[in-house]
Amino acid sequence: MKKKSVFIYLILLLAVVASSYLYWKYFSSNTAFSENKKYFYVSTGSDYQKLLSGLDSGGYLENRASFERMAQSMGLPSSIHPGKYAIQQGMSNYAIVRMLRSGAQEPVKLVITKLRTNRDILRKLALPLEADTNDFKAVVYNPTWLDSLGIDSNQLQCVVMPNTYEVYWNTPASKVMEKITKYQARFWNETRVQKAKKLGYTKAQIMTIASIVDEETLKKEDKYKIASTYLNRLRIGMPLQADPTLKFGLNNFGLKRILKVHTQIPTAYNTYLNKGLPPGPICTPMEETIDAVLDAPTTTYLYFCAREDFSGYSNFAATLSEHEENARRYQKALNERGIK
Repeated sequence: MKKKSVFIYLILLLAVVASSYLYWKYFSSNTAFSENKKYFYVSTGSDYQKLLSGLDSGGYLENRASFERMAQSMGLPSSIHPGKYAIQQGMSNYAIVRMLRSGAQEPVKLVITKLRTNRDILRKLALPLEADTNDFKAVVYNPTWLDSLGIDSNQLQCVVMPNTYEVYWNTPASKVMEKITKYQARFWNETRVQKAKKLGYTKAQIMTIASIVDEETLKKEDKYKIASTYLNRLRIGMPLQADPTLKFGLNNFGLKRILKVHTQIPTAYNTYLNKGLPPGPICTPMEETIDAVLDAPTTTYLYFCAREDFSGYSNFAATLSEHEENARRYQKALNERGIK
């Protein structure tokens, strides 16, 4: 009887040891990196072997063999999902396999700020995602897509509005743009559409004006005055004479000082030589700036010039003589600082 008890005890002990070993093997930490979190990317079309190779070469796993056994037992080879996965330090084989098998990827925050050129926009869209710039080009330069939005290829900045868009890493370019255009459509509610109509402009034209205002100032209170100034010029047929459009047309955004020679270079965006609005926005305008154009106050301003104190604010004028005096003070301040 005593021998039987000892035998049972040994069996139980072996069972405990075996289960402890299995738990340690499959449910304890199997990460091999020191960071708190490391991202693992599974490309679209990847198979199980490619997934294993990526985990191995990227230094994610402490013990590949134990991971493979867990993966096989949980059916991972037949359930590969592309995406961006956050592997936390200390995760077990079970946790990693369950995450990969279920496709529980972490979303990407696509942060759009003020961007100028189409190239800037395409690069910004593609940088954090699986889709590359060619994928996005295929969407945004598609005539059918452009026509559906009532824009042309010079007006991509009208669609891609500054905002934080949450998407998955492997979301196709077409779906990313669908999300972005839906946001733009929500922004342009009936109230804003009616304000634009009352001013006599399309959405794209309002956003073009707003983009110029955005490049002129960061001061919210000045945005309304500058918008009013440009609207006044357009109303009387006066050239906009907007320096930021010259920089855009010349693709030289580092110009510190606009000289007469710059105003004589013919481009589609030279608003000294060409009356009316340029072909499209010169940046992705901020929402508050679009609203500043839509709600611009009634003024007699036709001119403005940066203040000579370099505060970022502008001096406004209704007459050329007053403006020239403001400009002289500013040019003197530039000369004193050696800005050319």
